Order: sequence, then structure tokens, then C-alpha cells
Amino acid sequence: MPELPEVETIRRGLATSTIDRRIEECEVLLPRTIAFPDSSIIFCANIKQQTIHAWHRRGKYLYCQLSRGYLVIHLRMTGQLKWDCQDQPISSHTRVRFWCDDRTELRFDDQRTFGRLWWVPPDRALTSIVNALQTMGAEPLEPDFTISYLQDKLKNKKQPIKNALLDQRIVAGIGNIYADESLFRAGLHPLRSCHSLSLAEIKELHRSIVYVLQEGLKYGGTTFSSYVNTNGNKGNYLDEAAVFRRTGKECKICGDQIQRLKIAGRSSHFCGTCQPKEKTEAVSQGNDTNAN
Repeated sequence: MPELPEVETIRRGLATSTIDRRIEECEVLLPRTIAFPDSSIIFCANIKQQTIHAWHRRGKYLYCQLSRGYLVIHLRMTGQLKWDCQDQPISSHTRVRFWCDDRTELRFDDQRTFGRLWWVPPDRALTSIVNALQTMGAEPLEPDFTISYLQDKLKNKKQPIKNALLDQRIVAGIGNIYADESLFRAGLHPLRSCHSLSLAEIKELHRSIVYVLQEGLKYGGTTFSSYVNTNGNKGNYLDEAAVFRRTGKECKICGDQIQRLKIAGRSSHFCGTCQPKEKTEAVSQGNDTNAN
């Protein structure tokens, strides 16, 4: 599933190409893609003839401020937003089309068909329509994501730290890729319990999360399956990753083999030497040398 860097890269692309464009027509090719309202006909009727004013992101969700209400998009596993000329043939995976007033077109493609779109009327709050937005935690690249915030969220939890980082109620937008990379950079084993972390370790984890997400943005996100930006280009962060999808390869710091284990049904990639399972006094030993 696209995570914060991927969704933010898409948001920036849409902000560059679609602002002040008017949506002349809308077509839904797969009705179940529309989560609200119940009818895809009503969805299109409310989207048509609206002007795109701004694009925002909350966690892994995109929402578009229209001249009347909002369009909310969750890409899920394989959703893609592509900015094309109307003359380009549509894909067999195209689910929704938005024709703009200059013969350009925004297409929502989704191979696995898990992605969803919502139309939010102007008299309704986003959270009243898209329930997941109600309980979402702090944005990790915003000022309210502080060390004290992270410490407060983790201090009483006995679950593995990897699970906590994937919980959108704690930190918004982090998924498997950037959780693994953040834990490696912080020198924390993914099975370490949250309440066992010292303040020094939480500070290092906080710093690592921010750094890794900024690096993800710098490289346009991560592509290992279907993710592309609005121009159809893949992200390049996977080439920079220290542990994610590097099972059996040498650690870039110590030379030990990268390991993989399942935690709550999700793969976790880590270095057993740089990320010892038992608590140690050393924090982030040598990981700064992997900054670039």
C-alpha cells in the first residue's frame, strides 16, 4: 500500500497539474469504487462542473477541495492517479475518469480494486463520511509530532514497536516500508515492546522516522509493485533502503545478513546485529553512516 511519501508525492503532482481546472464530466467504470454516496450516478452529478481548488493529504488519504465539497481518495494496495490526455486509450484497470476543461483527464486506475473514492458534501465534515480520519494520529512531518507525543503514545503499550508504528491511530501515514527503515536507523528490533523503550531510544526513533520519511519524499517514494506518480514514473527509494526487501543481503553497516520475520501477519526486515532484541544502552550504533 502506498505510504506517506508515495501519497504526498502524488499530492504534489496533482497540485502542480490540476489546480484551477474544472471537471467537465465524470465517469465511474466500477461502481463499487465509490464509497459515498451509494449511487455512482449521484457521485458523478456532484463532481461535474466543479473546480479543483487544492489537494491535501491526511495519512495515506488524499482529499481534493472543490468549489463545493470534497473528493476523498484512498489508493489502498494498487490505486493509481494518472494525469493524461483524453486521447490516450484507457487501461483495463481504469475505474473512474474525470475529464477536465482543457482535454486533459485524471484517471483512477486500480488493479486489485480495493481503492475507494468519496464525495463529501459542503455541509458535512470529512470525518463524518470517511470514518478512518476520525481517529488518525499525528502527522510525522508536522510540528505536533513531538518526542513527548511519541513517548506518551508508546509508554503504556506492551505490543511490539513494529505494530505500534503501523497503527494509524499513533502515527499517520507510516506503513511496512518506512517502519522497517525507521527501526533500523534507530537500532531497535521490531519485536521490542513499546513500554521497554528508554527516552533516549524514543528520541532516536522520532528522529529516524522524520529522516526516513523525508528521504522517501526526496526519492519520489518506493516502487516495488504498482506505485507510480501522476506522470507514471516509479519511485526510487527502494535503491536507498537499508533493510526493506533485502532479506539475506549484507547489512550496509555491519555486514551481517538482513533477516525477515512475520509480526502480526506482516513481514519485518531487520539486522540482528544493528537491532538487538534485548535492550542495550547503545542507541543507533553506527547507523548515521547510512544517511545517504
